[in-house]
Amino acid sequence: MSERQPDLVGHKVQHPEDETLRGRLAWFIDRPGTQYFIVGLILVNAITLGLMTSPEVTAYLQPWLGWVNTFIIAAFVVEISLRIIADGPRFVRSGWNLFDFSVVAISLVPDSGAFSVLRALRILKVLRLFSMVPRLRRIVEALLRAIPGIAWIALLLLVIFYVFAVMGTKLFAQSFPEWFGTLGASMYTLFQVMTLESWSMGIARPVIEAYPWAWIYFVSFILVSSFTVLNLFIGIIIESMQSAHWEAEDAKRIEQEQRAHDERLEMLQLIRDLSSKVDRLERRSGKR
Repeated sequence: MSERQPDLVGHKVQHPEDETLRGRLAWFIDRPGTQYFIVGLILVNAITLGLMTSPEVTAYLQPWLGWVNTFIIAAFVVEISLRIIADGPRFVRSGWNLFDFSVVAISLVPDSGAFSVLRALRILKVLRLFSMVPRLRRIVEALLRAIPGIAWIALLLLVIFYVFAVMGTKLFAQSFPEWFGTLGASMYTLFQVMTLESWSMGIARPVIEAYPWAWIYFVSFILVSSFTVLNLFIGIIIESMQSAHWEAEDAKRIEQEQRAHDERLEMLQLIRDLSSKVDRLERRSGKR
């Protein structure tokens, strides 16, 4: 999803090999110090937005909170602008860059007049942690990768809901029209049963009192939906996260092997240069 996203680790930063303006900007933006600063601003912004939900705190710290929020938005705009200049056309190829740009753009929307409803969207700036922190970024990428499998499981769950909803409407609609009077009401009731929220005393037991065999209906639905299908969701997500972890480890291993290979080639070249210098010295000594 991302072409170039730095890890927030405390390694030594080398000077940029590309001495152009874009190269220097990319080196500056990707420095751990710069990344730590942006993450710190995101956390401070999250705290200030939380404080602004309290009328008492807002009345007491209104000027300070406004200045802090303005400074953070300005810093985000500068950071995303520098990244656009550094990456050039490559900027739009990165999903994380587009995500950061969208969050910053939302922050610039005025919170007055017709746009006042967008005031709540300012908290979306906190979501930039997903792109700045490598571990969070890998988790989000794993979840996005699991969407196709989750969609098929969701379709399976929908079919199960439909089958049991039709059965419940046919069986219990006459005695319990509020819960099973229509297909939509039955599906909503089954959703409450699947979440295991007050399903026993609130729904199942009254139905079982009227239909003693109804426990078979509820128990079978819970076993299929809650204990089987939902576990498939969890399994797909875990598998996707493991795959993302293995790919990250493979990429790190390949990078280390490539770095070791380059170092060996550099060492071999140094040995050859040294050997050439020794040969020239020997020839000069022989002539003398």
